[in-house]
Amino acid sequence: MLLKSIRLGSNDLAKSRAFYDATFGVLDVAECATPEQYPIVMWDLGGMKFLLGPARDGQPCTFANGGTIIFEAPSEEAVKAWHAAGLANGGTSEGKPEAKPQARGAFGAYLRDPDGNKLGVYCGLQIG
Repeated sequence: MLLKSIRLGSNDLAKSRAFYDATFGVLDVAECATPEQYPIVMWDLGGMKFLLGPARDGQPCTFANGGTIIFEAPSEEAVKAWHAAGLANGGTSEGKPEAKPQARGAFGAYLRDPDGNKLGVYCGLQIG
């Protein structure tokens, strides 16, 4: 089975676009090309789509308790740049860039996006 997309909720697409353009940009992902009048924003992560938009039921979006989306970075410097870009664009730190004991010493960092979704980025993370 192949994962085709991940969609998170956003209560402010302009803030989400700025946050993800900045954090994905340091990981060599192209800026969001979704026209501003669309009700979602979307990035191509090399065959998988990452989307944000309002809740379909019209209620405010909330984040998952215990949910984290992890991205791969090419270097420790990229992890640091990702974290800094997120803080500069409305994110909050959930774990500074450092070797993480829970990930067998892989270098990583965590942020919450402007809507509270928890994200991580790692260099050297081995799954399995």
